[in-house]
Amino acid sequence: MEVELKLSVEASHADSLRTLPLLQKYAAAAPRTVHMADIYFDTPEMAIRSSDAGLRVREVDDAWIQTLKGGGSVASGLHSRYEWESRVAGPQPELDALRKLVNPHSAWGKLLREPGLDARLEKAFTTTIRRTIWDLRLPQGDQVECALDEGSIACRDQTSAVCELELELKSGAPEHLFDFALQLMEHIPLRLANSSKAARGYGMFQPQIPAALRAKPVHLARELTVEEGLRVILANCVAQVQGNEAAVLDGRDPEGIHQMRVGLRRLRSALKLFGKLAPCPSPLRAELSWLADQLGQARDWEVLVGSTLPRITAALPEQAPALAPLLQAGENAVHDSHRQAAEAVASVRFARLALGLGAWLTGKRWRVASPRRRQKQLQAPLVRFSRKVLARDRAALLRRGRRLAHADAEARHRLRIAAKKTRYASEFFQSLYPRKRIKPFVAALTELQDALGWLNDAAVADGLLGKLQETAAADTRLAGAAGLARGYLGAAPQLEQVELLKLWKRFARTRPPAR
Repeated sequence: MEVELKLSVEASHADSLRTLPLLQKYAAAAPRTVHMADIYFDTPEMAIRSSDAGLRVREVDDAWIQTLKGGGSVASGLHSRYEWESRVAGPQPELDALRKLVNPHSAWGKLLREPGLDARLEKAFTTTIRRTIWDLRLPQGDQVECALDEGSIACRDQTSAVCELELELKSGAPEHLFDFALQLMEHIPLRLANSSKAARGYGMFQPQIPAALRAKPVHLARELTVEEGLRVILANCVAQVQGNEAAVLDGRDPEGIHQMRVGLRRLRSALKLFGKLAPCPSPLRAELSWLADQLGQARDWEVLVGSTLPRITAALPEQAPALAPLLQAGENAVHDSHRQAAEAVASVRFARLALGLGAWLTGKRWRVASPRRRQKQLQAPLVRFSRKVLARDRAALLRRGRRLAHADAEARHRLRIAAKKTRYASEFFQSLYPRKRIKPFVAALTELQDALGWLNDAAVADGLLGKLQETAAADTRLAGAAGLARGYLGAAPQLEQVELLKLWKRFARTRPPAR
C-alpha cells in the first residue's frame, strides 16, 4: 500500500523550495534528480478508470516499468492506493505480467482478465516530469521520500503544467506527514492536491464539469468500539467536505458549495457528538467556524434566489413583475458570495485547516493527556453508546417542542438545531440497526427538519432583504420589492403552522431502536 501526501506548489516558489533549509536539515543525502516520461492507457470506454484504477508505463533511466494502481482512499490530501509494478520491454503494457501479481478474485484481477482487454487499450494521455527527490528522516524517526515534480500533462492537443510536492511515507506514522507539511507551509505557500496527475489527465481525456458530492452512507459494524466508530464517521464527513473542493473552485455547479457546507455541518455535529470523549482542539474548531461562515454567506443568497423568491412568486403570481428586481440583485449577490467562498477554499488557510484536521484524525490525537476513564469509554461498544445518544437526543427534542404551537422565531430556531443534531446522529448510527426499525425515525426527523428549515430560510431571507433595503434605499423599485417579499415572509410561520404541528406529532410517535 502506497501512502503519500500530495501538495500543489506555485511554479514561482519551486526554486525557494529546492533551497529550503528545512529540507536540508532532515535530508539523509544530497537530492537527486530523475526524468520520467509516463504513458497512461485505457480503453475507449474507460474500463480501467471506471474500475477506480490507473495503468501507466514509465520510462526511467532507459528502463520501462508498468504500474497498476487501484482502490485506496484520499483523506486530507493523504493518498493510499494499492500498487503493482513490473518491468516491460517497451512503451506498451504487458498485462500477463500484471495478472500474475494481482489477486485474481479482486476487482482489478477480474478487470485484467476481461476478454480482449489487451487489444482495446489505447494511449489516453502522457506526463513528462522532472523529479527532484530528497530522502528525509524526520525527528520522530520516520523515513519519507520528498519529491518535487515539475513538468506537464499532455492529452491530444492540450497541455497542463505540473508543479507539485509528494511526501511518500517509507516507514513511520502517517500523521507525521501532515506535521511536516505544516512545517513546510510556514516557509512556502502550499495547497492540498486531492487529485493525482492521473486524475487530472483523465479529466483532459474525458472532460467533465466537477460534480457536487453528496454524503455517502456511513457503514458501521456492530462490533466496533466508540473510538473506531468515531473515526469512520469523522472520515466520512471529511470526505464530503474535500470531495466538493473541485466543484466549489470550478464554480459551474452551485450545488458544490451546498454539499461542502452540508459536509461541514455533519462534521461539526459529529465533533460535538463525540466531544466529551475526543475533544477537538479549539484552534481547529475556530477554523471550522471560519469556513462555515465563508460557505454560509454564499449558500444564504443562493437559497434566497433559487428557492425562497420563486416560492414567494408562486404564492403571489400577480406580484411577479414587482418582485423581478429582487432576482437580479440576488443573482449579483450570489455571484459575489460564490467568488468569496471559492477564494476561501483556494486559500492557504483552508489547506492548513485540512492538514491540521488530518493530523488530528489520523494520529488519534484526542488520546493525548486523555484520562484513563475516557480511554475506557472510547473502548466501549459503539452500539451501546449510540442507543444512549439517540434516546437522550429524542428526549431533549421532545422537551424543546412542547410549546411549539406558541413558539416564537427564536424557539423554532432552537428546535430546528436540536432536530438537525438528532437527525445527523440517527443517520450516523442507522447502519447499526434493522432498516425497518430505524427508517421511520429518520424519515420523521427529516420531514420535521425540512419544515423547520423552510421557516429558518424565511428568517434568513428576511435579514438579507432588510440589508438590501438599507443599501438600495435610493432604488425605490428594489426597496419596494424587498418590502413586499418581507411582508410575505413575516406571515410564513402562520401559513405553515398547521403542517408543522402535524409533522411534529408524527415525529413524537416514533422512537429510535432500543437495541
